[in-house]
Amino acid sequence: MESSSSLILHHSYLSYLNPKFGKRPLLSFPLMRNLRKCKQTRICSNKMYVPGFGEASPEAKAAKHLHDFFTYVAVRIVSAQLESYNPEAYMELREFLDTNSVSDGDKFCATLMRRSSRHMNLALRILEVRSAYCKNDFEWDNLKRLAFKNVDGSNTRLMREYVLETSHVETDSD
Repeated sequence: MESSSSLILHHSYLSYLNPKFGKRPLLSFPLMRNLRKCKQTRICSNKMYVPGFGEASPEAKAAKHLHDFFTYVAVRIVSAQLESYNPEAYMELREFLDTNSVSDGDKFCATLMRRSSRHMNLALRILEVRSAYCKNDFEWDNLKRLAFKNVDGSNTRLMREYVLETSHVETDSD
């Protein structure tokens, strides 16, 4: 099945003939007129500015979420390892997990470290596994590929659903 897409632009985004430059077309992008007039404190780039993140970038926020996710993964790995060879430590970790959330990875590990010397060893093991997983086992290229695929697929699905809803086209259900 072939798919085609079209882009509808406001007339102010289309090219026009500028008399200053002798009937050569000049592209006009009203929202980008001041691209070269960046503030001295802001780095000029061709990337989108994303407001609302304060000092952090969206990438920094994503990195924080990944950091916490790596803690969660490390806890799962350590828990599975302990279950098979150290049931007592496994039960201690399970009890700790019942009362403490892994949603903030550093807070979880800091609390675990301060519980007892046995818990300290569990926390150190989780930190070690978290680092090793992040550096050696996490497939960063696969993450990028899946993120692109998910965004493109979701966008296509949502646009298709909208067109079907608004166009009142009946689909043939053979």
